[in-house]
Amino acid sequence: MTRTRAFEAEIRYQPAASVIDLHGEINGNADEQLNLAYAEAAAGGPSAILLNFQDVSYINSTGIALIVGLLAQARKSGTTLLTCGLSDHYLEIFEITRLVDFMKVFPDERSAIAEIEH
Repeated sequence: MTRTRAFEAEIRYQPAASVIDLHGEINGNADEQLNLAYAEAAAGGPSAILLNFQDVSYINSTGIALIVGLLAQARKSGTTLLTCGLSDHYLEIFEITRLVDFMKVFPDERSAIAEIEH
């Protein structure tokens, strides 16, 4: 029996961006916590927010829709939304759904932060 991992989000503040470390599964159950984390990360008015998917085990179609919602919020406020740590599988899904056309994707946090700082 497969056990699902509850979604968690932690916010860290770097000089160049707010970083949201995502953990577990991004599905309909993640809605409230993901939006609260994004609101907290955006509250200080950072120029960029980085979604770190390094510890995400699963994203379903509802989870993709939640990420699209974050992208809409970021675009409305003029905040750059970046991602890092996607597995090859989810990177392919971001390409298929064309999310990569609207947010830059990096292999790791270090390369994303380096891009923001330049």
